[in-house]
Amino acid sequence: MLQKIGFLPGFNKQVTSTGAESQWTGGENVRFRYGTPEKIGGWSQLGNSKLTGATRALHHMINKDSIKFAALGTNRILYVYTGGVYYDIHPLVNPSGTAITNCFSTVNGTPTVTMTFPTSHNLNQGDIILFGDTSTITAPTNSNYTVADFANKKFMVATIPSTTTVTITMPSNETGSGATTSGACTYYQYYRVGPAEQVGAFGWGISLWGGTNTTYVTTTLNGALADDTNGNNGSATEITLASTAGLPTSGTNSITVGTVGSATASEIITYTGVSGNKITGITRGAGGSARQAHLNGATVSDSSSWTGWGTVAANTDTVTDPGLWSLDNLGSTLIALIHNGECFQWDADAANATATRATIITGAPTASRDMIVSTPDRHLVFFGTETTIGDKSSQDDMFIRFSSQEDINDYTPTATNSAGTQRLADGSRIMGSELGRNAIYVWTDTALFTMRFVGQPFTFAFEQVGTNCGLIGMNAAVEVDGAAYWMSENGFFRYTGKLESMDCLVEDYVYNDINLISNQLIYAGVNNLFGEVMWYYPTANSNVNDRSVMYSYLDSTVKRPIWFTNASSIFRRTTWQDSAVFGLPHATEYDAGDDASFDVTGNTDGVTYYYEHETGVNYIKSGVTAAVPANITSGDYDITQKVVRGAATNLGDLRGDGENIMRISRVIPDFISQQGDTVVQLDLRNYPNNAAASSPLGPFTITSSTDKIDTRARARSIALTISNTAVDTNWKLGTFRLDIHSGGRR
Repeated sequence: MLQKIGFLPGFNKQVTSTGAESQWTGGENVRFRYGTPEKIGGWSQLGNSKLTGATRALHHMINKDSIKFAALGTNRILYVYTGGVYYDIHPLVNPSGTAITNCFSTVNGTPTVTMTFPTSHNLNQGDIILFGDTSTITAPTNSNYTVADFANKKFMVATIPSTTTVTITMPSNETGSGATTSGACTYYQYYRVGPAEQVGAFGWGISLWGGTNTTYVTTTLNGALADDTNGNNGSATEITLASTAGLPTSGTNSITVGTVGSATASEIITYTGVSGNKITGITRGAGGSARQAHLNGATVSDSSSWTGWGTVAANTDTVTDPGLWSLDNLGSTLIALIHNGECFQWDADAANATATRATIITGAPTASRDMIVSTPDRHLVFFGTETTIGDKSSQDDMFIRFSSQEDINDYTPTATNSAGTQRLADGSRIMGSELGRNAIYVWTDTALFTMRFVGQPFTFAFEQVGTNCGLIGMNAAVEVDGAAYWMSENGFFRYTGKLESMDCLVEDYVYNDINLISNQLIYAGVNNLFGEVMWYYPTANSNVNDRSVMYSYLDSTVKRPIWFTNASSIFRRTTWQDSAVFGLPHATEYDAGDDASFDVTGNTDGVTYYYEHETGVNYIKSGVTAAVPANITSGDYDITQKVVRGAATNLGDLRGDGENIMRISRVIPDFISQQGDTVVQLDLRNYPNNAAASSPLGPFTITSSTDKIDTRARARSIALTISNTAVDTNWKLGTFRLDIHSGGRR
């Protein structure tokens, strides 16, 4: 008896395989289009370069000459891509450069170069420095390193031995006898973005040993501390340091003196102010740490945002945000905000634009969580920003500030401009924003607001349109066709003029295995070529995005929302940009285990690959073509009641829901389209708790000319798996038929 087997589109992971009869339960590298599954399209690497660090923002734009640009913000460098080439446009802290002499020290047999600065350098581990051209470099004596080894090259700071020294790592070992504070250079310091990963900021077993941040300020004591309540100058209210550069200057903050990570050798000291090289308003032995004596020159670390292991209970209430960007454009001007930092502009219309760097926006806030360009009214809007422009300590995570219309340098509200401010009421911090068709969507950690341009005198009108629906991460929302879709900590939501909680048949699969500590890594994207919204996220044991969940907004219905997932190791993306500018979607992949970036010597932050998607059926990475292996598995299918009383039927009396054993003698494949070979497997089991096993004669290789498969399969239930593993293969499934017979009850 030939019988068609049909399956509903999408995955259902909320039930067992037995409960998912006539449904698909899982797969990799597949999508659903017009109700049937197919293998996803391929992708190819754009350019031959591997970028430094993890890309956390991707934005496409076109200048007035119709030149297309892609801006990529990694946790270390801001790049633009055009014409197959990557250009570094990262802003510089010291655009004119800083000249230093007697700066290089080396040791025979090692690649480490120590740089000595005449004053405090204010650099952190992982920061990027760029050396000037050959005219600004003098090679160190007694060293094999030449001017060419430094000139016009970028290095990542390896360690911070002191406030006046850093180390960098050369590509090869020193073969000379070694230099001692010789040579000279001009260096440029890159604005700091942040770490590649997002981890709990303290607690052994939760974050780094001792709870130290991946970027933190270190200095030393200028005078010994006794085991008492006083500072190192006999005062009970202040401590003198070698430098206070980079330390927080307002509010209650803390330093840790001594060996970081040791409960018996370190002491936490809180303070309330900074005056010159002194911290004031001190309290010794804070946070449960032991007060103790410390020698002159002892290491001091800024611990305002972390706590040492053993001093207080470990927890993840404090989390170090990764290095994030917000990217947008105002016409041909790229606007680039460092998360919780400064905002910059880059003119794509400028002569030789790719040879110029982004520069700080004069008059703009210097610490903001997010940014967006409001169009068509052309205001630059900052979220979670400063109440006093230029004072980072005044940053309010719920405060919004917008520029005057057409003027990104004017933020002071007056009677003659349209600049303004607003503070939201529901939530503890603004998580992100998204430009919609008629309004800007603004999410806090608990609610959704709309920000609508209304003109003078108020400029923008704010309305709360959702509660208990906060955004999980800054980039976890998209807008398409007038609807906003986003991921919250308690499910998926949509706003189409009303708030909707979305039914999701893979919800437990996603939320039972997600790293909520790394929530800022989650990235949402739209693939309008196939009507898909997707979210890339890290699983519970991962600090990088290693899984994705997709929703088909075109084909879904109220009764049947179409969701599917992908855990493929080759489809891990950190950003996604739709096809509006370049014609095809673009995305980035982060490889934390590969530090061979094309432009930074001593990189330890991994690399980014940049791809164009929906290109053929394979993927191309580093010039190598490989297969996109795809598979999909159905729920269990069994013999059910098929008798129609009083009517002629050739189905026979196959009673019961799985009561009878099935015998399958033939499989008749059906593909809407097929390229290359496809593998079909019948997974058999007699009881739900049995492990599924392939039929004895399977799996079966199907070509485009295969009419039927003869087999001998016997089980109470079967599941169907379709897959491919070879290059140049592609398939879109039709309706399979099985030749089924009753095989008794045992």
